[in-house]
Amino acid sequence: MAGHQLIDDYLAELARRLPADDVDELADGLDEAFRHHQRRGLPAASAAAAATAEFGQPDLIIKEFIRQAPGRRAALALLASGPLFAALWGSSLISANAWTWPIPLGAAVAFGAILLAVVAALVAATVSRDYQRTRLTGPACGLLAVLDGAMLAAIALAAPALSWPMALAIPASMVRIGLAVRTVPRVLAR
Repeated sequence: MAGHQLIDDYLAELARRLPADDVDELADGLDEAFRHHQRRGLPAASAAAAATAEFGQPDLIIKEFIRQAPGRRAALALLASGPLFAALWGSSLISANAWTWPIPLGAAVAFGAILLAVVAALVAATVSRDYQRTRLTGPACGLLAVLDGAMLAAIALAAPALSWPMALAIPASMVRIGLAVRTVPRVLAR
């Protein structure tokens, strides 16, 4: 590393709010910019100031990393597709008279509570200004896969017959389970 105090302070600010791997990549680029300016004849203090100015304010860098965070992007996609899934499953349950199924009230309440917790976690990951909070999408995806699996099991065990809305909802949930399971490691890896 360049070892200049201005650059060290700049990187320390980023390190407080971004994953270490991302800060290491930024440090490499910042070091290269610092050395480039020194090769052009600038003294160390001026080269450090020029390098950090090229990179921009730490708050702007952090904001952009958060905007591009895998967890935030996945949360946005899941929230955007939520109304479609609600319509598919809502019409499936209504057409199958789900209120007559032998499902314990406690299970239905738990399902709803978990779904609300998933939505809250996805909203928090979407609007957060903290990179680490975007990782809430990982556990939310895991819970969403469990909820989709529970819905598929309920249909298989309690539905009197397959209806056309179910014919759409079932494969949609299977696809979402696959995507959610695939998303968890990507989100949690950072």
